[in-house]
Amino acid sequence: MAVLSSPSGDFRWLYLYTNQKKAVFMDSHVRFFEMMGGCHREVVYDNMRNVVSKFIGKSEKELNEDLVKMSVYYGFRINVTNCFKGNEKGHVEKSVDVLRNQIFADTWTFNSLEDAQEYAYSKLLKMNESSQMEAEKAHLQPYRPPLELAVIAEAKVNPSSLISVDTVFYSVPEHLVGKRVIVKKYHNEIRAYAGNEMVAKHKRLFGNGNMQIDIYHYLNTLHKKPGAVKNSVALKSIPRLKAIFDTYYSKQPRKFIERFLENKELPIDDIIALFERETSIKGEIIALDVVKPISQVVVAARAFVTNYTLLVNGGARQ
Repeated sequence: MAVLSSPSGDFRWLYLYTNQKKAVFMDSHVRFFEMMGGCHREVVYDNMRNVVSKFIGKSEKELNEDLVKMSVYYGFRINVTNCFKGNEKGHVEKSVDVLRNQIFADTWTFNSLEDAQEYAYSKLLKMNESSQMEAEKAHLQPYRPPLELAVIAEAKVNPSSLISVDTVFYSVPEHLVGKRVIVKKYHNEIRAYAGNEMVAKHKRLFGNGNMQIDIYHYLNTLHKKPGAVKNSVALKSIPRLKAIFDTYYSKQPRKFIERFLENKELPIDDIIALFERETSIKGEIIALDVVKPISQVVVAARAFVTNYTLLVNGGARQ
């Protein structure tokens, strides 16, 4: 949990992350300044590693180079407190406890990080209603566009249309096989560029050998080889879509891909919703077709029983 606070405005802000690395530390500043629409003239820190790279003697400190560059870009002074003097930044120290208690004391489990972030944001709006932040904004330094924090690298696209970034594989459009792309690595996502065009964007994963696959990158190949759809990693990476395919399109994969290609401009969630609507209607038609013959059988059975009864009563048992 990254926490920044303004003692004068009695304003508290947080953002949730999955780690405490430098990229996250830097990102929290960019998000805060973007939200504020400007930057304070001074930011006070304790002696965390993301701020102080090295201690020189008893009082001299070597500041983190990336933080210094950020301060130059936004125009704020870096004020580092004395060691073991938490009272020198007491407002933010207390803010950590205040935010944890008021936001997460009652609700602390979520389905995803994104859900937790949205929940925290809604609570922050309520908590800061009484703050003086709007008045303080008038005294901030002028707005600067968000500082670019990406680490830039280059990667070659392998025969499976994948690039390797820190031991994780990410898909790119299949026409780039054998070529090299520029990769921007952010703390939470990966972006790939061919020329000046962004050709792929993925949520960043960590670990050895993990994969992030985008089925859009393989539609042309799957259209040429529809038999490969069933076992494709691209389809398996989207469980809801895989379930629809297995239930309704396993014997007509070409139709499935053609329908996909017709709507390839839509986001994947809209594609899934489209298939779910269509298969729901299709399911109703199938149900009606099944009910009709059964009802005919019931009518025929009733007619047989009626005729049998009449024959018995007439004395001509059959």
